[in-house]
Amino acid sequence: MRGLISHAHCVLFDFDGPVCQLFAVRSAASVADRLRELTDELAVSALLTAELRTSPDPHQVLRGIARQRPAPEVLSRLEAALTREEVRAAASAAPTPYAATVIAALATRGRQVAIATNNSPLAAVRYLERLRLSGYVGGRVHGRTANLSLLKPHPDSVLRALGSTGTTPARAVMIGDSLADHAAATAAGVPFLGYALDDAGEDAFRSAGAEHVVRSLQWVLAALGQ
Repeated sequence: MRGLISHAHCVLFDFDGPVCQLFAVRSAASVADRLRELTDELAVSALLTAELRTSPDPHQVLRGIARQRPAPEVLSRLEAALTREEVRAAASAAPTPYAATVIAALATRGRQVAIATNNSPLAAVRYLERLRLSGYVGGRVHGRTANLSLLKPHPDSVLRALGSTGTTPARAVMIGDSLADHAAATAAGVPFLGYALDDAGEDAFRSAGAEHVVRSLQWVLAALGQ
């Protein structure tokens, strides 16, 4: 892993997980419930499959509805509602241990740092400003767009992050906590470092072919010589 980090000119972070726990106060499940309530208000609850009616993941709910191609104004209302919840959550998001130190250490050692996330970029920007990390990222925040088909595992946000840094895929590395992150990085040709919280997460990454997995970002600091 020391070689993986030392070779990288650019390090891309997923946001919710490797950088912070976004829904540390209000749970993600409660936000998923709010999206379901909104489908009732918009009279489109028929779009909710059995799986979407019970999912605790608001991104899964939004993406699942988008796949059914409802009216554009419906998707716009749902996405805007999720964005509001994410921006609000950024004010109380819990920092991932060592993440701020890693971001600062990478930037001060000449690496470019960027964010590639399925969350609203407004939420990521709000959090980075709150933690005084914006200067290390330099505006390179690439999140959810109006085109929900481009959410990870699609590589769109990863490719946009690479474009903003002028870095080739081979000279970058992505740190992510989900199989969607791994799939997006792989599709973009970017080496991947999995961030897993437990055995199940690590096993899932290994089964998907991830060579490098850590349980703590402290290991990234060690690779940087901190």
